[in-house]
Amino acid sequence: MSASPASDVPSSRRVGEVFLAFLSLGLRSFGGPIAHLGYFRRAFVDQRRWLDDAQFTQWLAMCQFLPGPASSQLGFAIGLHRAGWRGAIAAFIGFTLPSALLMSAFAWWVPYLQGVWGRALLHGLKLVAIVVIAQGVLGMWRSLTPDWPRRVLAIAACAVLLWQSQVWVQLLVIVAAAAVGPLLCRHLAVHQGSAFALSYGRRTGAALLAIYAVLLLVALTVGTRGALWLQTAAAFYRAGALVFGGGHVVLPWLRQALVDPGWIDESSFLAGYGAAQAMPGPMFSLAAYLGSRMSGGHGGPMGSLEALLAIFLPGFLLLSGVLPFWQRLSARASAVRVVAAINAAVVGLLAAALYRPVWTGTVGNMADVVIVASGFVMLVVARQPAWVAVLWCMVASCSCRWLGF
Repeated sequence: MSASPASDVPSSRRVGEVFLAFLSLGLRSFGGPIAHLGYFRRAFVDQRRWLDDAQFTQWLAMCQFLPGPASSQLGFAIGLHRAGWRGAIAAFIGFTLPSALLMSAFAWWVPYLQGVWGRALLHGLKLVAIVVIAQGVLGMWRSLTPDWPRRVLAIAACAVLLWQSQVWVQLLVIVAAAAVGPLLCRHLAVHQGSAFALSYGRRTGAALLAIYAVLLLVALTVGTRGALWLQTAAAFYRAGALVFGGGHVVLPWLRQALVDPGWIDESSFLAGYGAAQAMPGPMFSLAAYLGSRMSGGHGGPMGSLEALLAIFLPGFLLLSGVLPFWQRLSARASAVRVVAAINAAVVGLLAAALYRPVWTGTVGNMADVVIVASGFVMLVVARQPAWVAVLWCMVASCSCRWLGF
C-alpha cells in the first residue's frame, strides 16, 4: 500500500482536510490512548492512505519513546507530514477541541452539584478514577514490564514512592531508572528507524529541543515565585514534559502540582479525572477542566486555555525537535534501554498513586469496594467501553446513597 502524495493537493485544502479529519476523530474517539491509535490507523492508513503501515509503526514507536501524550503527538506528526506546521496545529485543534469544550462545560457545572445527590454523583466519578487507573496499571504492567528485571524495577519504584511521594522523589526515581536502564535492559533488541521527509532540518530540530529544555528549566525553577499565571503555566508544563507512559500517568504529576498548593481540592480533582474517562479525544484535555477550576482568581476560560497550551506544548516541541534525529536515535541501544527502564519505573509510580491518594482518599466503605471491583471487571474482563464504567459508578453511588449505605 502506498501513501497518497500530499503534494497533489493544494496547501490550504490539505490544512482543511487535516482539521476535519481530526475533528471527526475528536468527536468519536472514545476509549483512551490505546483505542485512539486504532482509530488513527484506520483513518490515515486504511481509509485516506496519507501514510503506509511502515511509517505509522515507526511514528508510533517514536511517540511512545518520548514523554508526552502519545496519541496527540502521533496526530501532530501526521498533520505535520500532511500539511506542514499549519497541518500539525490543525490536527491538534481538531482532535482536542471537542473534549476541551466538554471538560470546560463540566467545570462550569460542578459547583451546581450540591446536596446529597450531587455529592453522590461526584463520588461516583471519583470511583471511576480508581477503576480506570487500575486498568491502566494492569495494562502497563503487561506491556511495559514483560520480564523480571523491569518488574523488579517497577516494584522497587512503587515501594519508594509509597514511602516518600514528593515530586523530587518521583524525579529521582525516574533518573535512577534511566541510570540503571542500560544494564538491566541490555537484553532488548534494537530496530532501525525509517527516514522522515521533513520541511526542516536538524538545525531547526536542535533549536526546538533547546526551547523545550529552557522552558522546562524555567518551569522547574519557578516554584511558588512570580505571578499566579506563571506558577500555574509552569505546573502544567512540568506535567506535560515529564510524563512517560500516557495520559493516566499525568495524574500524580498534576495532583502534586495543583492539589498540594491548594489551587484545587482533592475531591474536585478526582471528579474531573473521572469525568474525563467518559469524553472522546485526548486524556490531557483534563487540563481544560483543571485550569477552569483553579482558585485564586485565575480560572475560567482563560485558565482552561492556558492549562491546555502549557500541558501540550512540551510534547509537541520535543516531538518536532526529535523528528530530524529520529533515525539515528532509534538505532542506539542505550537510548532504547534507558526509555524501557523509565517506562518500568513509571508503572510503579502510577501504582503508588493508585493506592495513595486515589484509593485512600476515595474508598470509604465496603459498598465503594464492590462498586470499584464491579467496574474493574466490566473494563478488564467484559471489555466494556469506559463510558459504561462511568455510568455504572455514578448510578451505583447514587443508589447506595439512596439505600443508606
